[in-house]
Amino acid sequence: MNGDDTAAPSAPPPPPLEWKFSQVFGERAAGEEVQEVDIISAIEFDKSGDHLATGDRGGRVVLFERTDTKDHGGSRRDLERMDYPIRHPEFRYKTEFQSHEPEFDYLKSLEIEEKINKIRWCQTANGALFLLSTNDKTIKFWKVQEKKVKKISDMNLDPSKAVGNGSVASSSNSTSPKPCLANGGSPDRSYNYMSSDFSFPPGGIPSLRLPTVSSPETSLVARCRRVYAHAHDYHINSISNNSDGETFISADDLRINLWNLEISNQSFNIVDVKPANMEDLTEVITSAEFHPTHCNMLAYSSSKGSIRLNDLRQSALCDSHSKLFEEQEAPGSRSFFTEIIASISDIKFSKDGRFILSRDYMTLKLWDINMDSGPVSTFQVHEYLRPKLCDLYENDSIFDKFECCLSGDGMRVATGSYSNLFRVFGCAPGSTEATTLEASKNPMRRQVQTPSRPSRSLSSITRVVRRGAESPGVDANGNSFDFTTKLLHLAWHPSENSIACAAANSLYMYYA
Repeated sequence: MNGDDTAAPSAPPPPPLEWKFSQVFGERAAGEEVQEVDIISAIEFDKSGDHLATGDRGGRVVLFERTDTKDHGGSRRDLERMDYPIRHPEFRYKTEFQSHEPEFDYLKSLEIEEKINKIRWCQTANGALFLLSTNDKTIKFWKVQEKKVKKISDMNLDPSKAVGNGSVASSSNSTSPKPCLANGGSPDRSYNYMSSDFSFPPGGIPSLRLPTVSSPETSLVARCRRVYAHAHDYHINSISNNSDGETFISADDLRINLWNLEISNQSFNIVDVKPANMEDLTEVITSAEFHPTHCNMLAYSSSKGSIRLNDLRQSALCDSHSKLFEEQEAPGSRSFFTEIIASISDIKFSKDGRFILSRDYMTLKLWDINMDSGPVSTFQVHEYLRPKLCDLYENDSIFDKFECCLSGDGMRVATGSYSNLFRVFGCAPGSTEATTLEASKNPMRRQVQTPSRPSRSLSSITRVVRRGAESPGVDANGNSFDFTTKLLHLAWHPSENSIACAAANSLYMYYA
């Protein structure tokens, strides 16, 4: 880099994306009641973006595969060179399997529900797909592969002479000159088929054929390769693959364990925040994630709103962090709800590993791992809910755990809200993009602006803070608010502007 680069004006931020509806799976009819077991509880794209997995509260994992790239082969660049019209990502149902079943812990008299908490894709091999899925206590490693269905053909049964149960048909007419056997033989001589001196008639039996086994069809088979159990006393909230392709971590409220994919009967405890006296407990682990490229680095978030970056090279037990990311609260802003809404529900690394995105109850924060003084950007997701925190506390909505995601190019971030809304923010320098979308076939219908107050001047916004409208009874666009419908789970395609999100039992996909 030469010295002239610093003087060059920075590129203008990209224009806001215009999102369009792509697909919906499991759309429910108006008035149709949603079954609890069908509600989606996890979404994850694989690294290529060609496969998508969802998990639900009934313990099922459903896989979808991309179809628009298979139809005409070739890379995106090749198709552009051929002037082939580029279509948005389209997926189709691939297969599903029962990953977890409800269990009962007799020692603790505790029911373990089958709900899938997290899904993570592993490296593919030999045309097979591999993924990890977990409920509250048990992690499973699955292999999904196409198997040929073997069928036996060319049987010796003569359909014209066999009755329903396959026995030899005999004539009811006693004057029949010569009874025949099913395989075409004639019982001129009495052969004792059970005797040891059985011999074929002269010339053999011409119609006798050897059955053949053919495999004209294939079917997808999901097989559980390994079960990683009995390592967590508390509910598992995160699993994350390492970039080395050999290990992964699992995190519960107080501990993070390191596993080898090949070894299911032992794990190493690398983070333990459990105090000697549980009365001294002040915070719990809420989410954990491996760095996307450095296999020795991982980050985990806490219920106090802090993120710790750990280096596995420093010590086997990572109780001391390398870096601590937390935002100091403004003086005089503390209330009864301050600690509750500061709890981070999800963290994600950007694709290059330079940034960490965190979601707490009210905001999205983008952190630069080289700057631990505070977030580089803060995005207000639903600031208009602040006056309603008391109501949200009473109906337990304040404890909802919303996920977050980043685009593959790191230019935008997204997260969910109530009324089946989700928000997309631009995080490029100078960007003011703050789009509100609804999980429906018309995602932009909430975009009709009906501000209930005059818009705020830019000078009143400190740092990089994006807000919605602030009327207490309505959402960002003046629409009435529904706490019962919430969009907790969403995922951004790793290389394209495409988002998959879950609204109850329905999977909606959008592209821009």
